[in-house]
Amino acid sequence: MIALEGLSKAYPLSGRRQRPILQDVSLTLPDANIAILGRNGQGKSTLLRMIAGIEPPDRGRIRCTGSVSWPIGFRGSFHRQLSGAENVRFVARIYRQNTEYVTAFVRDFAELGPFFDQPVKAYSTGMVGRLAFGLSMAIAFRIYLVDEVLGAGDSHFQHKCRAAFRARADQARLVMVSHSMPMLREFCDAALVIDNGTLTFFPDLEEGIARYEQLNAPSRPQAAAVSRQSQPDLPT
Repeated sequence: MIALEGLSKAYPLSGRRQRPILQDVSLTLPDANIAILGRNGQGKSTLLRMIAGIEPPDRGRIRCTGSVSWPIGFRGSFHRQLSGAENVRFVARIYRQNTEYVTAFVRDFAELGPFFDQPVKAYSTGMVGRLAFGLSMAIAFRIYLVDEVLGAGDSHFQHKCRAAFRARADQARLVMVSHSMPMLREFCDAALVIDNGTLTFFPDLEEGIARYEQLNAPSRPQAAAVSRQSQPDLPT
């Protein structure tokens, strides 16, 4: 269960203006696999970071039942001067996990080869993503926060990611941000739509997707303008 209590968050703009992300939101989310939907810039990833405790709200608080992962697509937490293996052992100790087990699991899952023992600063973006995902799967969280990560990597790695989530489905729950509707339909059964500082929960995923698509559709004047632009010039 995730409970949002009087949650507010805004980002400063030029001058004294602010762009609200959430405005005094109170909502209790049930024990379900939840898709977070919203247009670009509405604050989906910000909400995920607040649930993880990485970014604080301006007001209010978030309560979670059980352990919560960091956002799995978040790649900014590794020490670039340390090797992948050293980073993994460090995180394992923080979470009081068996360091040998976690290191062996990530070494096998991430498939980084000799780079696993090289500094993270030498990694490509995809390699950092593999390391982060493998580390997330090595620790048994109650709630996994997912930010687009299943769309990264080659088809082989994507298959491994999906298989890992399916294996955890009976013991854990997902809160997922993605623009891929097929992916959300594969893993989620409910939706949370964020729009202009408000959150609306839909216990039925398809209803949430329908609302998101309605919000994302161009207005009639915009659609008419696009239609006119797409028409070829007629000879005179």
